[in-house]
Amino acid sequence: MYAYFRGELISSSRDNAIVDVGGVAYRLLISNSTYRQLPSSGDQVKLLAHLHVKEDLMQLYGFIEEEERQLFLLLLSISGVGPKLALAILSGLPVEEIQEAIMANKPETLFGISGVGKKTAARIILELRDRILKLQQTRPGKTAGAGSVASLSEDALQALTTLGFSRASAQQAVARALLSAENPGVEDIVREALQNIRNH
Repeated sequence: MYAYFRGELISSSRDNAIVDVGGVAYRLLISNSTYRQLPSSGDQVKLLAHLHVKEDLMQLYGFIEEEERQLFLLLLSISGVGPKLALAILSGLPVEEIQEAIMANKPETLFGISGVGKKTAARIILELRDRILKLQQTRPGKTAGAGSVASLSEDALQALTTLGFSRASAQQAVARALLSAENPGVEDIVREALQNIRNH
């Protein structure tokens, strides 16, 4: 419903910001990361927004960066993760470190965050890894050249082993996928490797 709010920053704290847009003040809940990037009170600010609606409660959430908003929405899609916990996760670590923990299958990085137990951390990694791969493939500069084949191969291997395949079968499938793909991305390799596994 709301894409963003642009206006005067009236006040801010570690968990919310109040923005005056044309004489109407909006209160948006924010993460520590967004808070640290806000300008001084009285300056102009643009906050990307998400309106969360639950029964009779409506709450606005604000983000300085699109990557943070995307990760917030992904976290909300996980059973047992509500907006309060999603915001706590974004406050606990920078977006890049959360993504790296998910991609590298390191739940211990996440369950150090307040409110995130071992089961929740494991569920976040299981459910979000492929979707984060897909998001990264939509950004510029994510296709692989000759110098990044090793990194590409390892990312694809991690994705397949997270899905439950043995590393040995995953390595064979990824090797075949790399031979048949032109200018591949991780998502392309994983898709092709899954097809190879099903056909053998």
